[in-house]
Amino acid sequence: MTHVKDAIEAGESPLGTWISVGHPTIAEAVAQLDIDFLLVDMEHTTMGLETVESIARSVDAADGETETVVRVPWNDPVRLKRVVDIGVAGVMVPMVGTAEEARELVRAVRYPPDGIRGIAGSRATEYGRNFEEYVANANGTILTIAQIETEAGLENAAEIAAVDGVDALFVGPADLSGALGKFAEWDSQSLTTAMASVIEAGNDADVPVGTLVTDLDDIDTRVQQGHDFLIAGKDVALLMDGVDEAIDRYDAAFEETTPAEQD
Repeated sequence: MTHVKDAIEAGESPLGTWISVGHPTIAEAVAQLDIDFLLVDMEHTTMGLETVESIARSVDAADGETETVVRVPWNDPVRLKRVVDIGVAGVMVPMVGTAEEARELVRAVRYPPDGIRGIAGSRATEYGRNFEEYVANANGTILTIAQIETEAGLENAAEIAAVDGVDALFVGPADLSGALGKFAEWDSQSLTTAMASVIEAGNDADVPVGTLVTDLDDIDTRVQQGHDFLIAGKDVALLMDGVDEAIDRYDAAFEETTPAEQD
């Protein structure tokens, strides 16, 4: 069992942040902070498996308990198999629309007889040194998150949450707002109602529900709405916000020290 999966199952509120820059230095630096997990995005970035493996190594090497969760590009057992073989703490799958798709996700990250994950030596098995013990005990130890971000997923959220082996639901606010015809209208009643229905489905199944906040001012709102955990901020956006603030402070400092023009 991993730290973040333990926290999810214990009803705690682990905090993550989003990694879209494919360089281990970013992950290594953030993993030194008091944060529970990094969500490494393979869906909307150019990152390949070797990069993700290097990121996982850098996170594991950092002090503390920060862990790596990977969002794969699609609910594909081959992609999932190769990611979990790296030895990450969990996976998140986009656009899960039905209970059957959720069951396929669970089967993809579990060995037979519970699933279809192929058996082989890998980083997860310490390159074969821990092969038999790992295979015997791995099922149920990988945090498994289904993203709800389509109309189908919204309609079937209760059935998806009820699938044995789905550890958490995750509302994808951008795609869900687009599916509702309210793209980027983060405060729209339609999106608020939809998110509330996913939270209700999770609560009914005793399955935590998380979401992403890119504007840190929204953290209080999302917590008050009933989300159980958050991914707060994206690496590129946080970097740009920091540089923007530096620019503003720099300009303000020179404006304060420039003598007023004489008449």
